[in-house]
Amino acid sequence: MGGTILFTGANSSLAIPAVRHLLTNYSDYTALLTVRNPSEADVNTKKLRDTISLFPNAKTSIRQLDLSDLSAVHDFSSTVAAEIVDGKLPPLASIVCNAYYWNLSGNAELTKDGYDKTFQVNHLAHAALVLRLLGQFGSEGGRIVLLGSDAHWPGKGSLEKYPPAIPIDLELLVKPVQDKPTDNLGRGFEKYSNSKLAVIMWMYALNRHLENDTTLSKITAVAINPGNLSDSRALRTNTPQMLAYMSKFIISPLRPLLRLKDPTMRTAAEAGIDVVDLAMNKASPGERGYFTLLKKDSSSPDSNDEEKQKELWIKSAEWVKVTNDDTALKVALE
Repeated sequence: MGGTILFTGANSSLAIPAVRHLLTNYSDYTALLTVRNPSEADVNTKKLRDTISLFPNAKTSIRQLDLSDLSAVHDFSSTVAAEIVDGKLPPLASIVCNAYYWNLSGNAELTKDGYDKTFQVNHLAHAALVLRLLGQFGSEGGRIVLLGSDAHWPGKGSLEKYPPAIPIDLELLVKPVQDKPTDNLGRGFEKYSNSKLAVIMWMYALNRHLENDTTLSKITAVAINPGNLSDSRALRTNTPQMLAYMSKFIISPLRPLLRLKDPTMRTAAEAGIDVVDLAMNKASPGERGYFTLLKKDSSSPDSNDEEKQKELWIKSAEWVKVTNDDTALKVALE
């Protein structure tokens, strides 16, 4: 029994209660928890450490991982793979791609790799991580959990001004054209929505390849819309002051009423429990695909375009510089 569950963005408002749930209910697993800043000076990482301290016998490791740096992602993947081969870590049971980024209040940002930061952190870095580590799952398989959002579906995002869409020229996803002057809120949310659309489309392509690979077919991938999280720090990070104000004084206090209109309105802690139960194959064991909360669901029509999924799959591997030699998948990535 047991195995390693790798959780990115492990000090987020969803992840900290998720880690508590994991350590409480799946104590025979090893939690490999990545954060951008592992320092005690980081208030959110300190909260993560405080949570872990409640479980003195837990098998945990906090690691630094900056998803805005693809070289760091590749180095981290190589290190984890080597530790599993050497027996320092148990084989993977799950990868939870939880970390996210958005910027709704400032100009667009490029990473040192030259890609849009939102798209790289939310999709590309996780794609590289998953592809590099597929060969480190145990013989019983496991599960990959990607974080989706209803924002991927045109008309469903409450902050949507520009509908999400995969452009004909895929390069526009990593190097979007800027408005002059820039509509930071509208374009920032568009980048976030497009990244979540890409996550879901890539998940479908990944599942097809996994199902057709005899050595990896026991690994399942899901993308979960965790709901509209009324107490998420996302509403107060890189957002206009008005949105942060609404989060604190309107959305959180009125959550029970807002839930009558939006059944997915809930707390980050509730979402964290669902994410872990999916990751550990307790919820919907063996299932693949898109989920809203813990209910199997249909994603947007655009996300189900198989030709675009294939194009995005190949281009994503090209962007992150993962080749056939870098992944256990027996499928051409070029």
